[in-house]
Amino acid sequence: MSTTRMSPVRRLRPAAAALAVLALTVAVAGCSSTGGRRAEEARAKAAAVAGGAVTTPRWKVAMVTHAGAGDAFWDTVRKGAEQAAAKDNITFLYSNDAQTQNQVQLVQAAIDQKVDGLLVTLAKGDAMADVLGKAKAAGIPVITINSGQEFSARFGALTHIGQDEATAGQAAGTELAGRGRKNVLCVIHEQGNVGQEQRCSGARGTAGGAFQVLYVDGVNMPDARAAISAKLQADPAIDTVLTLSGPMAATGLQAIQDARRPVELDTFDLGTQVVAGLKAGTVGFAVDQQPYLQGYEGVDLLWLYRFNLNMLGGGKPVATGPQILTGENADALAEYVARGTR
Repeated sequence: MSTTRMSPVRRLRPAAAALAVLALTVAVAGCSSTGGRRAEEARAKAAAVAGGAVTTPRWKVAMVTHAGAGDAFWDTVRKGAEQAAAKDNITFLYSNDAQTQNQVQLVQAAIDQKVDGLLVTLAKGDAMADVLGKAKAAGIPVITINSGQEFSARFGALTHIGQDEATAGQAAGTELAGRGRKNVLCVIHEQGNVGQEQRCSGARGTAGGAFQVLYVDGVNMPDARAAISAKLQADPAIDTVLTLSGPMAATGLQAIQDARRPVELDTFDLGTQVVAGLKAGTVGFAVDQQPYLQGYEGVDLLWLYRFNLNMLGGGKPVATGPQILTGENADALAEYVARGTR
């Protein structure tokens, strides 16, 4: 039996091996003008999948709001902020308190933690002046969101993200006039909240008919329901209830049922029950300010500012609303409301 002797494998010296690899790399790159770009895109995609599309330092951003407990609106704001933070390699801290003095203390706590950026709401604007001055002195960039647009620049914020509440109110009033509503009851559920006052005032200015304001306690929904129902029973001329939040819209619908009156319910802000009402026709329209965007853009803008000294708005607020939504939009909205992003 014969055997065939194989030639020994030639081994390259280290230096020669390195030159061979370099030559092969150059040759492959030269085969296509897009080869290098494709490889770079593949590496970028792999890095994003591995945990974050950015390589900036792990900055820390705090958001402090005036939200009360269990308000789904603020869950949507927070979700937007958290998703932007995950994309931007940011540690996100959230805290909230409906009591202004407690909110001030939460902002101070964020300053004490030496956060790299701060997002804050200014529902009771003047009370926040001193603590935001401390943030500025500490070199912490601040962006205001949702409420307090008129205080934002004065307190040293980089910009404000949200809707102009007077403009939103005017849009609601124009829609009410277009729908032929003659006597509107606007329900303010947080007395002293500047934004809510502006919504009702703006609507009054463009609605055209009779216009009344009712103050209720938004923390006590049974009492709010009873107050709205009593007002409807006492004044048969009222043909429309305008509420200023999704949860209060649900309470307003209950009050209308209690009063057993053919009254239209319109509202600011969305929610599962509001979208269901739009679809069923029990809610006429909703004024949406896109809370998800307020959280998302707030975090993203702070990242852009720290990374590249960018800022949107050109010295003016960054508007996320208003949008007038009706039953025509209900089916499309339902999916996004269910996942908590609208």
